[in-house]
Amino acid sequence: MYNVLCIGQIARNTPLLIQLFFLYFALPSLGIKIPGYTTAIIAMTFLGGGYMTEVFRSGLEAVQKSKVEAGLAIGLSKGQLLRFILLPQAVRISIPAFIGNFIFLLKETSVVSAIAIPELLYTTTDLIATYYKTFEMFIMLAAFYLILILPLSLCLSFFERKLTYGQFGN
Repeated sequence: MYNVLCIGQIARNTPLLIQLFFLYFALPSLGIKIPGYTTAIIAMTFLGGGYMTEVFRSGLEAVQKSKVEAGLAIGLSKGQLLRFILLPQAVRISIPAFIGNFIFLLKETSVVSAIAIPELLYTTTDLIATYYKTFEMFIMLAAFYLILILPLSLCLSFFERKLTYGQFGN
């Protein structure tokens, strides 16, 4: 448990840019060469995993102890207790934070342009260098992020409301 906690602390307490630079620029000096896209995926997974495990851990801890004790009292095994009592409630409690972290990670993809991965910010700066239209390009960048994130946010909020009020089944 301590090792997982330590890795999670490293993931959450170091900036994504530092993680990217370490994987992409520092590891090759040790003989470990990772391609750009793979580096981006590893760093985003490491960062997201650190946050998501913490969210799920707090969701598990938020389940009332009396519900766990009641499950044990009626003779549920530890596996049944996890499957029927802990996991459904922990997931339901954790949904808002999962959604927030998912959107946060989607916005963090702009940082991977630092290692020359062609994503929205990288493409925008490339277009600025070509057409010298800084203001217009950054307005378009903001619009693209809104087009990506706003519908996703609304859909996930709708899903969260349905799940919270029990309309997807119990």
